[in-house]
This record gives sequence, C-alpha cells and structure tokens, in this order.
Amino acid sequence: MNTEIKVPELPESVADAVIANWYKQVGETINMDEVLVDLETDKVILEVPAVKQGVVKEILFSVGDIVTAGQLLAVIDESGAMVEATEQDKETTETSSKAASMSPSVRKMMVENSIDETQLTGTGKGGRIIKQDIENFLKEKTAESPVTKTVTQTAKPDNVPAEVKTFDTGERLERRVPMTRLRARIAERLLQSQQQAAILTTFNEVNMKPVMELRARYKETFEKKFGVRLGFMSFFLRASVEALKQFPEINASIDGNDIVYHGYYDIGVAVSGPSGLVVPVLRDVDMQTIADIEQSIVNYAVKAKDNSLSLDDITGGTFTVTNGGVFGSMLSTPIINPPQSAILGMHNITERAMVVDGEVQVLPMMYLALSYDHRLVDGKSAVQFLVTIKQMLEDPSRILLGV
Repeated sequence: MNTEIKVPELPESVADAVIANWYKQVGETINMDEVLVDLETDKVILEVPAVKQGVVKEILFSVGDIVTAGQLLAVIDESGAMVEATEQDKETTETSSKAASMSPSVRKMMVENSIDETQLTGTGKGGRIIKQDIENFLKEKTAESPVTKTVTQTAKPDNVPAEVKTFDTGERLERRVPMTRLRARIAERLLQSQQQAAILTTFNEVNMKPVMELRARYKETFEKKFGVRLGFMSFFLRASVEALKQFPEINASIDGNDIVYHGYYDIGVAVSGPSGLVVPVLRDVDMQTIADIEQSIVNYAVKAKDNSLSLDDITGGTFTVTNGGVFGSMLSTPIINPPQSAILGMHNITERAMVVDGEVQVLPMMYLALSYDHRLVDGKSAVQFLVTIKQMLEDPSRILLGV
C-alpha cells in the first residue's frame, strides 16, 4: 500500500515554498512522524513528516524546486515496513529515532557538512545529537585533514554551502551561496520600511542602577519560584506597555488612509536566528506577569535557534523591542517593522561618569533609541514616550503602579 506525502496548506499570504532539504532518499526506511523534508517559505521553515512507516518509493522534486500547496512530494511504500525486523533493521530504527529527535538547525548543519549521524556520539539528553557534537567532530576532522589547495565553488541551489577549504597558499577565497527565502523577505521588508515610512529616531539615556539592584536582590528567589531567570527585557516590555497606554498613536498603524488604534499590546521581540533576524510576538503583554514574559522570551529564543517558529509566532505585533546590546552595540537607529509605527532599541550597559545632585557618580547607563514613523507620530510624542520609559526604569515601582 502506498501513502502520498503532499505539500501542506501554506500560511496565508505565502504563495509557494522551496524544497530546502530531503532527510531520506529513495529506498530508505522512514518511521511514522519522522521528518521527511523541509520546506522553506519567506516567513518560516515547515517540516513535513511521514504519516506512515515504510520505505521511500518515489521523490518527485529536487532540493531548490518551488512547490505549492497540495502538490505531491513523495510516495511511501508501507509494505516495506512489514518485513520482519533484523538486528540491522533495529539499528537503523534506533538511528532514525535519533535523527528525528534532532533540532532542525542540527539536521541542517549535518547536511551542510555531509555528516551522517552514525559518525557522531550524542552528548545531549538521552544521547541526542547537539550542535556542540558536530562542532567537535568538525574540529577533529580539520585537524586530521592533509594540506589542500584553496578551492572556490558556487553552491548548488539547495542552499547548502559549497565545501571550501582554505590554507596558506596565498590564493584569495570567494564563496557564493544563494540567499534564503527568509533572508530575501527580511531584506525586502526592511527596504520597504525605509522607502514607505518617514522614519526618524530620537535618543535618551537611562540609569540602569535601580533595575540592576532590584534584579540582584530578587533574582535567586525569582528563579527558584518561577523556574526562569529574571532578565532586563521584561522590565522594558512592561515599561513599554505603560508608555503605549499614554501614547496610543505609537501603538497604532496606518492602513491606507486610515489610522488603526490597537486596544491590545502585542509586542515583538527581535531575536537573531540561524537564517536571520526574526521577530516573535508576545501577545497581550499588559496581561502577563514578569515571569510570564521571561518564560515566553526563553521559549521563543529556543524556537528561533532551532528554526521551529511557526507563522502564528511571528505574525502581527503592534510594537517591537530590539536589543542590540547583547552583541555589544552602544547606539543604533533600528528600522521599523511595518506596518507598526515605532520600534524601541536597547543597547549595551556601560559605566559612565554622571552628575547627580551636583556630585559626579559612576553609574551603569544605557542609550535608548526610538525610531518612529513621522507620518503618524509627532516628535513631541516620541520624545515624551521615551522619557516615560526612562522614568519607569529609573523608578521601577512606577511600572507596578502604572504612573
């Protein structure tokens, strides 16, 4: 009996997808729910699993081909799964289970470096292969490799980088790889934002000492009670919500000739993933506790790292917060995520000499940047919005009181 594997229904506004990677080839066995193929859209990567156990009988598309919803991808022969299992079959099943437990980013890394799971010993929970195992394997392989002449190749359309080895031969190296659909979409949206919005940026600085002292005082108790670390982002999100309540135009968006004022606070948090910048959205932040916010951020960070964010995770949002400070950025002018009207940029915390009540003190300071669409937001509102956030962070009790 044959089972057909088809392209699933694609998210709204996504017309097609690209075959990113096949995890099985014709003649190989596959278990039920094991991932057969990755489909890359301009928003998310979709994993297509096998709905039945069997042997891959036919594959109809190659890596790099464009497919649409409902198209037949592959055929699985279920009768191949009915053969009595031998010791070799058991070993294959165990190996397949191990592969199925890997994160998408780990599987992609293995494909890019032509590594088979049997070459690796997993050090993760339950023997799971993690990224560190691959990195260690590649280091050992590089150390054992003989000196080779520099090679420059053009990668195939499957988004797998060409193998490039470089040694001290005096030759200059180039590598050309196709842009992923996600990165191409990011580039398109950022360019669209700059071309279609009147973006201005205003700056201010905030004394982080009160928040840092509060965090240091309660971080151990907080982590024991809620099972998640107390970070800075939750303070900024809660402060943003209170400021957005006072300046609703910054939580609004332009739709044609209309201004849409949103009565809810869905805040995107920009994070860096393997395929580029993604902005998962925390829903109804005004109704979430500090612990809820911290847990949501951790969950999204893990999903972003594993390339497992869904379309619902990154759709919508009325405001965005981005933290370039985690990479050491001192100052930046963040770009608005359309159709939103503003984005808040956090930066690195550094000790600086400041005058307080006529005395010079060394304080942990952070620059804040608010980029806003001047078509909707006046400069006065933008400046006062940023001042409001500054005041709340310098006196965190104001966040609790909403004043």
